[in-house]
Amino acid sequence: MALPRHGTANSDMTCTAETGGARVTNEIDRILVVTAHPDDVDFGAGGTVAGWTDAGIAVSYCIVTDGDAGGADPDVPRSDIPGIRRAEQTAAGAVLGVSDIRFLGYRDGELVVSHELRRDISRVIRQVRPQRMLIQSPDRNWSRIYASHPDHMAAGDAAIQAVYPDARNPFAHPSLLADEGLEAWTVPEVWVMGSSTPNHYVDVTDTFDRKIEALACHHSQVDHMDDMPGMVRSWGQLIAEAGGLPEGRLAETFMVVNTA
Repeated sequence: MALPRHGTANSDMTCTAETGGARVTNEIDRILVVTAHPDDVDFGAGGTVAGWTDAGIAVSYCIVTDGDAGGADPDVPRSDIPGIRRAEQTAAGAVLGVSDIRFLGYRDGELVVSHELRRDISRVIRQVRPQRMLIQSPDRNWSRIYASHPDHMAAGDAAIQAVYPDARNPFAHPSLLADEGLEAWTVPEVWVMGSSTPNHYVDVTDTFDRKIEALACHHSQVDHMDDMPGMVRSWGQLIAEAGGLPEGRLAETFMVVNTA
């Protein structure tokens, strides 16, 4: 995992040298997370989300697909998987303090950036009116190829297009305003998971156990793993080391972008 080193602490439980315009937590009331699949946010940012909700921030999830191409048990009917994965994500969200979870129902493994997907994410942005969004990287990360699932990149690309220019433009997706009364909303800041050029490191040592508890809710995805907690802990240690955190700390990393 090739990550740049940075090293000063700030008020968002963060070790960072370049915040990219990052706001301090007490200026944020609402955050919207957009991911391709159930469990994506828990693997990539579960500790960070727990820290946000602990600080009193309202976090909402927009999950683009139901993860219907996932699961490791061949005896489970494929028709059962969407319901299973929705229930798993709902349980995982509860562990991290998130109850507002919106599923868009797109097909897992077939996600592409479309006018419809951009509109559907723009709708959620206008409903939630977040001051910060957490999305997946639309760019392939060659040093961490598993972060670059095609659905992840498509969800990230559609999400950033919904941030700019769609959700802020009252004339984009006109049915959202004309038929649903959803006024334009500008998202001033975006955090990107899985980026090959991170600039923000969050110390999640104190929330790591809840991240693991949330991940354990995704039984269909993790029960077959020999040592899921150990694997995720090793990732956190490597990220913390790359971010210049003290020995023994665990971290998650993001690229923070000013989108005001």
